[in-house]
Amino acid sequence: MLLKRSDSVAACWILCLSLALGATSACSDDDDDDDDGGESGSSGRGGSSGGSGRGGSGGMPAAGASGEPGFSGAGGNESGGAAGQGGTSGSAGEAGSAGESTNAGAGGGPDVFRPEKAEFKQEYFDQLRLAEGFEINVFGDGLGNARMLATHGPHVYLTRPMSGDVLLLQDDDDDGVMDTQSSVASDLPLVHGIAFRENVVYLATPTHVYRANVNPTTGIFSTPVSIIDDLPDGGQHPLRTLGIGPVDDQLYISVGSSCDACPETNPEHATILRAALTGASRTVVARGLRNTIGFGWHPETNLLWGMDHGSDFRGNDTPPEELNQIRLGDDYGWPYCFGKRQVDPIIQDPPGTTKQEYCGLTEPSVLENQAHQAPIGMTFYTGTALPPDYQDDAFVAMHGSWNRFPPTGYSVRRVIFEDGEPQGFEDIVGGFLVEAGTAYFGRPAGITTAPDGALLFSDDVNGVIYRVTFAE
Repeated sequence: MLLKRSDSVAACWILCLSLALGATSACSDDDDDDDDGGESGSSGRGGSSGGSGRGGSGGMPAAGASGEPGFSGAGGNESGGAAGQGGTSGSAGEAGSAGESTNAGAGGGPDVFRPEKAEFKQEYFDQLRLAEGFEINVFGDGLGNARMLATHGPHVYLTRPMSGDVLLLQDDDDDGVMDTQSSVASDLPLVHGIAFRENVVYLATPTHVYRANVNPTTGIFSTPVSIIDDLPDGGQHPLRTLGIGPVDDQLYISVGSSCDACPETNPEHATILRAALTGASRTVVARGLRNTIGFGWHPETNLLWGMDHGSDFRGNDTPPEELNQIRLGDDYGWPYCFGKRQVDPIIQDPPGTTKQEYCGLTEPSVLENQAHQAPIGMTFYTGTALPPDYQDDAFVAMHGSWNRFPPTGYSVRRVIFEDGEPQGFEDIVGGFLVEAGTAYFGRPAGITTAPDGALLFSDDVNGVIYRVTFAE
């Protein structure tokens, strides 16, 4: 079948393995782990599609009367079309045993709406929307719980948490389609983060960081050896991501919060940590970061930027997903405040002070993105296959909401930088929401620049890797 398009392609994927990992909180969130605590009610019916216009610099269709959000030009945020008729409220899910959560049934109210998973098919792929000039094709499929992507020299790698392995994906004839896949690491439950320094790879599971040597010719790993074995337990956000600082040559580790919104008892939860490449001398770089899965260093300034996830159940548009400049010693406010020092209206005051006083001492966000879009992978573009305007911009995979009506996200967004400073967001790929916004056939997760300069991003529900290029 045809698997290429030009310019117009796990809700419930992780049950946390809480008992095995010793966690006491359930994995249930709008970012990377959705948990069904019980059977969901029926979904509300989406509105009919409206006519599409032209957006801003991205050349994207504007919002119609669909339950799916529309697209804006550079610097704008999406606004949903008129919602379809709501469904009746589902019954509450039954309380689970340790490691499971109790969730309201999907369908009723603004805070819980779970689009249904649809299988990949050509009809849906042909509906994908691209920024002007871009093309997309399927690089590979049948890859299961495809999460983080990384490139090292001529090789592309994929982590698969539920399989506990890392795959080497090879395009042997350079036609933009994967020809072979092979396992280069296995028996690593919930392996997620991956980073390279020269010919050494670092891999992260919920409580461990491993190191292995990489054969630069074949791409094969040696047997991974644990260098850190005491990261905080997984809790609600068990999936760790990794990066290596371009200036200090240190290992950076993102550790999400143990809960949706609560005071943490472990000072390493809701942080980005830093350690030597041997795993020694671990310290907290920044705190108050609920779950900054995607982060990276701007290629010109070497400043660290990250996309943080807002808390759930505060409304359709609150709190925003944040782009933060991450600095040593700063507190970014979670769980007491979000965005530009806005006080969280639900959580209690911190010990010994008020939320207002506490928030006044925290670091505000630099840019804000639509709530509940759930940023996962983030990469700065340094390739040559895209026009010069995209050089040193960031691309972010938006996993998509489960607790907003109409749903939002399910896209790949560009963060536009000028002179090293972020200016706004625009959509590059959208359209994974189908059936009037009541279903999805893809949830973007990992993202990387391929050896040929194309963008690759993963879908962790149907196991597809997409390749995005620019038409010459």
